[in-house]
Amino acid sequence: TLCKILSGYVTNYEGSVTFDGNSLPKKGFKPVQLIYQHPEKVMNPKWKMEQVLKESWDVSDDLLNEFGIQKSWLTRYPQELSGGELQRFSVLRSLNPNTKFLIADEMTTMLDAITQVQILDSVLKIVKQRNMGFLLVSHDMDLVDTICDDKIYLKDLNKI
Repeated sequence: TLCKILSGYVTNYEGSVTFDGNSLPKKGFKPVQLIYQHPEKVMNPKWKMEQVLKESWDVSDDLLNEFGIQKSWLTRYPQELSGGELQRFSVLRSLNPNTKFLIADEMTTMLDAITQVQILDSVLKIVKQRNMGFLLVSHDMDLVDTICDDKIYLKDLNKI
């Protein structure tokens, strides 16, 4: 819920969320993008994967390769791909050049360990190149310790 509020997908709450001093836009592209744990829940099952990607932006062949997306997958429907394959699309779709802040909610749990490292390395490289904000939500403390500069444990928030 917190991730959905921070990214502007849930709007019925008390208080306000701002980014660079401005409220998040109600319509159109959102500069704060959320990568869900379950990509199959956020993709239109009637669209082929090429249309799913193009809904956000035109991705270069180099980025498709970097994220391990085969060209033949672009002509498939979401239900014709594995969870890990769908998650690659979900991550890449969120990296629209207009994205300013990325929230990753358990984004690598559907991936094997080697693919987790490859995807996270690629995401972190882009985040650093573009000087984007990045929030990782995870139960995997080894992963958090490896890639995060700062950590907040939600269980500790009520103690403050």
